[in-house]
Amino acid sequence: MNTYKYIRHILLLALLFSVAIATAQTHTIKGIVHELESSQRIPGVKVKNLRTAEETLTDREGQFHIEGQINDYLTLTQSGYEVDTAFIYQEGIKRIYLVRDEKAIVIDEIVVSRLTDSRLVYEIAKAKQQGQVSEASQHRGGLRLSPSRLFGKQGKLARQNLDLLLREQNDRRVDRLFSKQLIIGIVPLDDAELALFREQFRPTQEFMETASPEDIRAYILESYSKFKSNNK
Repeated sequence: MNTYKYIRHILLLALLFSVAIATAQTHTIKGIVHELESSQRIPGVKVKNLRTAEETLTDREGQFHIEGQINDYLTLTQSGYEVDTAFIYQEGIKRIYLVRDEKAIVIDEIVVSRLTDSRLVYEIAKAKQQGQVSEASQHRGGLRLSPSRLFGKQGKLARQNLDLLLREQNDRRVDRLFSKQLIIGIVPLDDAELALFREQFRPTQEFMETASPEDIRAYILESYSKFKSNNK
């Protein structure tokens, strides 16, 4: 093989390798859009990948397919509903729940777990505002204690909601670091076991952000041993 043919051969292989990598990183994001309170599927929702600017609409069953990859952001827009954003941090069918405009939602564990990240941030800010026990005085200046906010039902509920919302937000941050891919790369767990393992042995956010890869591996192995012992 002469030099020209050899170089052309190398360039062709490099090109094919680059295409293979790009293809491997890109996949089809599949999802179903529901209304939060009724769980009914919503047709005609515009779904847009902010990275690629590609758009699609949900079908009559509220389902959509759009090209994307891990760490992409999708915006979801539909008349009569709050515009929301979904962060894609793992593979699988995404169930996304939209909230109607100007509608208060009843906060509970199930509802909170359905909120997208941007909606969760919004509800946290709202709960903080509604649960404040002090307010600015328009006449005397400074802050004054508000008995209605401190002892009132709405204020108490808002503070309870805030605790629940903040816990969910923290769990999501940890789960993105304590990922399925990380865990099954170290210990053998099926899907059902993996969900239970992550719930039972979810570490703190501080640990996941400061621990070395060796420390995280040791934590997973030790937790796996306890998990198997507890579930014999």
